[in-house]
Amino acid sequence: MWTIHLVIAIQPPYLGLWVFLCAFVVNEPDMIPTATATRFDPITADVEALAASVVDAAFQVHKALGPGLLESVYETCLCYELNQRRIPFKSQVALPIHYNGLTLDNGLRLDMLIDGKLIVELKAVEKMQSLYNAQLLTYLKLSGLRLGLLINFNTALIKDGIKRIVR
Repeated sequence: MWTIHLVIAIQPPYLGLWVFLCAFVVNEPDMIPTATATRFDPITADVEALAASVVDAAFQVHKALGPGLLESVYETCLCYELNQRRIPFKSQVALPIHYNGLTLDNGLRLDMLIDGKLIVELKAVEKMQSLYNAQLLTYLKLSGLRLGLLINFNTALIKDGIKRIVR
């Protein structure tokens, strides 16, 4: 049996404000703190195959165009490549936010949704920011999907611009 222990310490305001919050999971028979990692099933073979096809299509687009163009140009060409391969996808897909029973359409847009199973975010930037990783991870959480590809076309070698994000 697992037990979640919560420790809260609050110092009175006249001594300076601080709050300490700690939560940990303990396996009761051994009383040893353990990690709280969530177990996921592996990425399915069909999603892996989709990801491989998208990466190959991105290689073809980058090989033909090289770096230095706008993101929209790469998106259009990648869409063409995916159509040629008969891979189902949607471009610029609205992603609603569900919060406390409300559905908010806050203008979040996925660059590409491949066969309803894979999110692809495209960039054409000089330097990748950690914000882009966080953005894709948030999209994965909101959509309930597990795998996303972050592809930056503004690199000399496209392999250096592809990042796989798993939730």
